Formats: sequence, C-alpha cells, structure tokens
Amino acid sequence: MASPRFDFVIIGAGIVGLAAAREALTRFPRARLLVVDKEDRVAAHQSGRNSGVIHSGIYYRPGSIKAATCVSGRAALLDFCREEGIPHCICGKVIVATSAMETSRLEDLRRRGAANGVPGLAIIDMARLRDLEPHAGGVAALHVPGAGITDFGAVARRFAAIVQERDGIVRTGARVIGLRPGSGGMAVETTGGAFDAARVINCAGLHCDRIARLAGATIDLDIVPFRGEYLSVAGGGRELVRGLLYPVPDEALPFLGVHFTRRIGGELELGPNAVPAFSREGYRRRDIDAGDLIALARSPGSWRLLRRHWRMALGEAFRSASRAATARAARRLLPELRSADLRPAPAGVRAQAVGRDGTLIDDFRFAVTERAIHVLNVPSPAATASIAVARRIIDMAEQL
Repeated sequence: MASPRFDFVIIGAGIVGLAAAREALTRFPRARLLVVDKEDRVAAHQSGRNSGVIHSGIYYRPGSIKAATCVSGRAALLDFCREEGIPHCICGKVIVATSAMETSRLEDLRRRGAANGVPGLAIIDMARLRDLEPHAGGVAALHVPGAGITDFGAVARRFAAIVQERDGIVRTGARVIGLRPGSGGMAVETTGGAFDAARVINCAGLHCDRIARLAGATIDLDIVPFRGEYLSVAGGGRELVRGLLYPVPDEALPFLGVHFTRRIGGELELGPNAVPAFSREGYRRRDIDAGDLIALARSPGSWRLLRRHWRMALGEAFRSASRAATARAARRLLPELRSADLRPAPAGVRAQAVGRDGTLIDDFRFAVTERAIHVLNVPSPAATASIAVARRIIDMAEQL
C-alpha cells in the first residue's frame, strides 16, 4: 500500500518548524504539508522552556544571519502577537557594566546594535540607570528600549493552530526512524507511519544533527546540550527588578550570562547558567542518557571545547551546585538580592552546535542535501527571529 504523499514534511514541532510550516502554507496554500514530532505536544523542548525574551539584535555580528533575522523577525513577531492577541510587553533591557573594563564593552555593543539597525540604544549613567532599575548595581549601562517578553510556547501553539486551519497536519507521537531517497523526494519513516515527501525540512532541534546524518548528510558539527538552570525570585526580591537586567556578556562565548528576567506572567527569574548536560533532554541534574553520553565522549569537538573552556565549565558547575554562589554572582547586578528569596524553577536545554575543532558555532547554520533542508544551529535568538528564519528556510526549500 502506497505511503501518503506530501509536498512538505517538516520534522520538529518547535517554534522554528511550525513557523516554517506556516510560511510554506502562506506561499503555497494548496500544498500538502505534514509536521511530525516525537513528543505528545508541540513546543515540548527549547520552544517551551526558555526565558521568553524578545531580543532586539544588539549581540550579533553585523552581516550575520542572526543579526538580519533577529531585527526583521522581531518586527514580524510583534505584529503577529498583536494580530493574534498573544500577551507580550516591550519592557526594555539594561546591560549593566560593573567595572571600568566592562564599560568600554558597552560602547562596542552599542555600535554593533546600531550597525544592525537597532533603534534607541543609549549608554546611560548611574542616575539614569536608577530611574529605570532603582535597585541595580554597577557603574554604567546600555539601555535597550526595544527588548521585551512574551510566551514563546503560546506563539508556537498558535503557529500550529494556523497550520491546521490551513489544512496542514501536525502529528505528534511520531518519531522519525528512517530517511531515504524515495520516488521524486524522500521516504520518511516514523513510529506513526511512513510518508513520502517532495521536500523534507529538518527542524529537529536537539536531535537535528542525527536527523541530518540519517538523511545521508555529511556535517562537520555535533549538537552538545547545555542545561540552563533558572531560579525564581520570591518574597520581597520579586519587586527588585522592573524589566530585563543583564550583565555584559563574555565575547568568547555565545551565552549572555546569568540575568534577571521579568516573565510575561509577572514572575521574576534569575538565570540561566550553562552546564553541560548528559542527556539531550536532561532537564534535571540526575538525567543521564547512555546513548547521549557515549555520543559526547566520541565527539572530538566536545573534548576540545572542554579543554578550551574548562575554567568556565567549573565555575558554571559550582554555581549549579550552590544557590548561595549563584546569588553572590548575581548581586553584582542586584546588591539587595537575598539567597533566601531564590527558589528552583524549570530548566531548559540549549542545542548548541560545536565544530569538530571545539569551536562553539555562533551563527545560525543550515545545510542542504537532495530534497532536504537541515536547520543545524538555531539557538537564541531563534524564537524572536522565528518568522524571519522560516522565510529563509522556505526560500531554500523552493530551490530544491
């Protein structure tokens, strides 16, 4: 019996995969489209386990895919949230320098953001910082008025609903177990059935490298999972931050550092850190997957990464084990923070692409094989940029 045939099969029902499905059906309203995901719901991993921050585009190298898609994607995301009634707030962000050395890096960030077309950036003194965030410490700050917050899980669920309203199919509980050339496309084998696809789009997030190799792609990277652990701020500490309070990031790493985030529901969270996880879905310290651990051990990039950044890894592990240590580090930004006000909050896992030479791949990365697009590295700001990233993906898919 012939397998059902689709014009597009998208692997992964996270925010990027669902945005790509929506974009495909916008361009090709008559297309037969299927989204498959191994979980029992959409946005089960990175898309539903993140800080909810709408990024403005200041961190990314001018000319990079991240820079281009973040700035345009932010505008498209805000339009979408307004049209669909999804809660969001442009609360602004301050990036705080706590030393004279960090102050010079604020100007570098301001120039980079201006080059990317981010409006309204200004370096402010302590008097202005105290107007915006009365309890913040530091010596100066970069004000980013266009940063905001939303619920990216809600955005992803609305994308999924729109796909279904346009006669696309979103099938959960269908893990991909095989990909091979088929008649005029690819044969996609899943635990929920087999399908023929004229085009396959791999948006499998934490498992995207494995799906790419399953399709016969030769890629020079591995996904290394980093668990981002959050703490919620309770009691009187909850009122110490109005919006988004960030440190000056380390330019050598694609992580933004532990920061304070006001969530769309009013909660205040501290985090995330960046601790290597021993499972690609390791949301708890005790979560260990033997297959994932073996894959990490066999990855030359993982060992080279550890050798290069072992001091950072030890520091992150220490703060992961000690709430008091996390509070001490955070008090550089917020001197009045009390350890007693911190509570555990749900963690996330970042799918970080690492090159075979141990380099943390900073920009978004895509690969093309016959009849397939592979989305191999779309960490933050992918949620903010999802609509713009989806346009880029479907542009590439049209050329298959």
